[in-house]
Amino acid sequence: MGCLMCGPKLAACGLVLSSWGVIMLAMLGIFFTTHSATLIEDVPLTNEDMPKDTNPERVYAAYNNVGYNCFIAAAIYVAVGLFSCCQMRLNKQKEYLVR
Repeated sequence: MGCLMCGPKLAACGLVLSSWGVIMLAMLGIFFTTHSATLIEDVPLTNEDMPKDTNPERVYAAYNNVGYNCFIAAAIYVAVGLFSCCQMRLNKQKEYLVR
């Protein structure tokens, strides 16, 4: 039998939270990489990053950086979801073997 680390309720909670985290962070990553204007307050910009001309490359680079970070966090949530799914399976196997 595999390495059982958490119970069935904790595994189910981890699966629900990770699926919501993947959806939320994937959407945020998409919106950041498409340079959504409503998310400008969440982009770490300084006064030097704000363009004085019409070429906003620094701002777009900051948007893309935050978007990539969101995609990385979503991938971590996928890994947590897979771990929780494996834990749920191990708990079901343990329950089946006990009966």
